[in-house]
Amino acid sequence: MPSIECYSAEEQEMLLTLARGTVARGVAGKEPELSIEFRIPAALEKPRACFVTLKVDGQLRGCIGNLDVNSSLVEAVLRNSYLAAFRDQRFQPVSESELESIEYEISVLTPMAPLTVSSETDLIAKLRPGVDGLVFEADGHRSTFLPSVWEQLNKPEQFLSQLRLKAGLAADYWSSGVQCWTYQAIKIGEVDSD
Repeated sequence: MPSIECYSAEEQEMLLTLARGTVARGVAGKEPELSIEFRIPAALEKPRACFVTLKVDGQLRGCIGNLDVNSSLVEAVLRNSYLAAFRDQRFQPVSESELESIEYEISVLTPMAPLTVSSETDLIAKLRPGVDGLVFEADGHRSTFLPSVWEQLNKPEQFLSQLRLKAGLAADYWSSGVQCWTYQAIKIGEVDSD
């Protein structure tokens, strides 16, 4: 099973500080930028895929990420924090009045692993609720749900139906061309998990 290292409390706080600062800069009309005094530990320089989730009072306020590993984790957090706050088309851009109430969660993804499936029943049997994120691709449509989505959609059938809808497909869509990948996530966040 693919894995990635855990991050120290200091490294986690550094990423959260970067996310908070990026959103605050964006509210002030400034582009995302890595401060010169920001000293980056080697673990955060490694290329990683990640998602940044913003919540207010436990409700989703924005979520953007990348599945492809195309930059360091620090750069991905910088970019995705800005995009989650100001470019998530489901929400208005974050305003100054919201800054104090936003909770940040960063999901650092393990490398994606292909999941060979022969049918919808086979896919449902192989899914690990609460553990796996899933990428579903078919007929030029692609979508993903992070492992944390299992908290809202805890039945594999429901998880899969909503994922297909997110991809722009019918809730019960299946074809021989379906491709799937799984991954896990290390959650770094301010949101209490109790």
